Amino acid sequence: MAWRQIPTTTRSLPFTNPSPALGFFRFFSKSAASPYLAKVGIPEFLNGIGKGVETHVAKLESEIGDLQKLLITRTLKLKKLGIPCQHRKLILNYAHKYRLGLWKPRAQPVKAQPVKA
Repeated sequence: MAWRQIPTTTRSLPFTNPSPALGFFRFFSKSAASPYLAKVGIPEFLNGIGKGVETHVAKLESEIGDLQKLLITRTLKLKKLGIPCQHRKLILNYAHKYRLGLWKPRAQPVKAQPVKA
C-alpha cells in the first residue's frame, strides 16, 4: 500500500554550485611564490633527486649535454657511463615523472641567518 502513495512525478531541484566559503576549493589554491625552479638543467635535476645522484653531474653534462637528452636516455647508456644501478634507477624514475609533469626539482631554500641577541 505504501507504494501507491508515492507520487509518480518527481520534481527536480535546480543545481547550485557549492560556495567557496564552505571549504570545497581549499585544496586547489596556489600560492603566489612558486617553490620550483623556472629553468631546469642537468645539475638542478640531479640535485633535486638527491641521494648521491648529484655526484654524476660533470659526467652526464659532458657526455649527454642537456636535460632533454637525459630525459630520453636509456639505462644501457647510463650503464656505459659508469653510473651505479641504484642511481640509474633513480635518474630514470625521476625522468619519467618529470616528463609526465608529476615532479619538478624544488628550489634550494635560503637558510635563515641566526639572530644574535
